[in-house]
Amino acid sequence: MIELFTAATPNGYKVSIMLEETGLPYTVRHLKLEELEQKQAWYLALNPNGRIPTIVDHDNRGFTVFESGAILLYLAEKTGRFLPGNAVRRSEAIQWLMFQMGGLGPMQGQAHVFYRYAPERIPYAIERYQSETLRLYEVLNHRLRDNEYLADELSIADFATYPWVRSHNWAGVCIDELPDLQRWLRSMRARPGVQRGLDVPVKRTTIDKQSADQRAELGRRII
Repeated sequence: MIELFTAATPNGYKVSIMLEETGLPYTVRHLKLEELEQKQAWYLALNPNGRIPTIVDHDNRGFTVFESGAILLYLAEKTGRFLPGNAVRRSEAIQWLMFQMGGLGPMQGQAHVFYRYAPERIPYAIERYQSETLRLYEVLNHRLRDNEYLADELSIADFATYPWVRSHNWAGVCIDELPDLQRWLRSMRARPGVQRGLDVPVKRTTIDKQSADQRAELGRRII
């Protein structure tokens, strides 16, 4: 049994989507980021970086994995799914996973910070990170022009990237001029496993009912 420690953030959704898509049995521990539960000693013993998500694989002697990309790789290797066996195709999927981990996530994360959470509005920072996020979206759009998914087939790269791109409005980035990215978003959104994964750890309707002030405070805690 997999034990998932998570919260309602793009990085958290990556792993819950993967677990739903693979059908692995798992339990969920919802960390209260607004209460800094992720900084408590018991959790730091699992994840020294004090972030979510983290998994504990109780079927593998309690083996612990932190960092969302590493978790996706671990689960793909554990199940033999969503990571091609062919060396070239496998590398292709990992390259796009690294693109998300090293580029899109950090840049869009900063767009979220300066557009939504920063106590002082800094136009240069907002424009800088929104522009870079859009540039990375354009890279994805170009890739998807002739490909249904980011790699040769549906893979962990798609599961890693989708939760970020779906929140483009929260970053203040418009994708109206990126039709292939929009098509991919619709395709991913239509998957039942993706839909179920987005309801972990709490139903999206619960999140939607939070006040703007509550969401802003949560954002500051995540940062």
